[in-house]
Amino acid sequence: MVRSNVKTVKYRVGKNNYLIINIYQSSEAKADNGNVLASNAATVQIFRKNRR
Repeated sequence: MVRSNVKTVKYRVGKNNYLIINIYQSSEAKADNGNVLASNAATVQIFRKNRR
């Protein structure tokens, strides 16, 4: 993977809270002989904070 950029936005409508995650990725692969695979997969984990 060449570059990854993540932006998160939180907003609230009424009683509902929304979380938007924008992931921008770019990948590049080169080979002289054989096969090349450029993967653009992303793993996202969302954790809930404890409110005290």
